[in-house]
Amino acid sequence: MTLGGWVVMTLSAGGMTALLAWCVYRVMSDPQATHKIHSQADIDTRDKE
Repeated sequence: MTLGGWVVMTLSAGGMTALLAWCVYRVMSDPQATHKIHSQADIDTRDKE
């Protein structure tokens, strides 16, 4: 593989890894996340009579 190929591959893999790490950090560091968690029983579809 050429040098350009290595650069593109490294930037792509590094960018996706950084994006994944950022997303995981944002989800795990939200202090109010426990207040937003819902189960199937909490969802009101309004189709029951």
